Amino acid sequence: MVVKAVCVLKGAGETSGTVYFEQENKDAPVKLTGEIKGLTPGLHGFHVHAFGDNTNGCISAGPHFNPHNKTHAGPNDEVRHVGDLGNVTATDDNVAKLDITDKIISLNGEHSIIGRTMVIHEKADDLGKGGNEESAKTGNAGGRLACGVIGIAQ
Repeated sequence: MVVKAVCVLKGAGETSGTVYFEQENKDAPVKLTGEIKGLTPGLHGFHVHAFGDNTNGCISAGPHFNPHNKTHAGPNDEVRHVGDLGNVTATDDNVAKLDITDKIISLNGEHSIIGRTMVIHEKADDLGKGGNEESAKTGNAGGRLACGVIGIAQ
């Protein structure tokens, strides 16, 4: 059974977007598509955060979703947070088009990302290779430009 989810990203500034998620079955990878507008050209960290709480803006979403208590890394690394999706790239028109497939996140089961928050960050994620404590937690991706709770889609 195909499970679909959606996240509408909103921020205090110009940054906004929509992310669509689709998973063919509980063991299949999750496909993310969509776009994020209002970004400076270049790389921006893109993560699933632990809580679906945006009551205090994006900050109340908590840390990266990390149910297995691992260190921060890139989406292709074996040891990583579940929520580590690396970077998206904004082009000169200030838009990042999303076409990501990830085998760690899931829309099913006890570690489902549904109900958690998607965050787009101001800077590039160093994928845990920055050589400092913050890199191992956040990838030094900087402030949270926009966020939204991931919900079930029809």
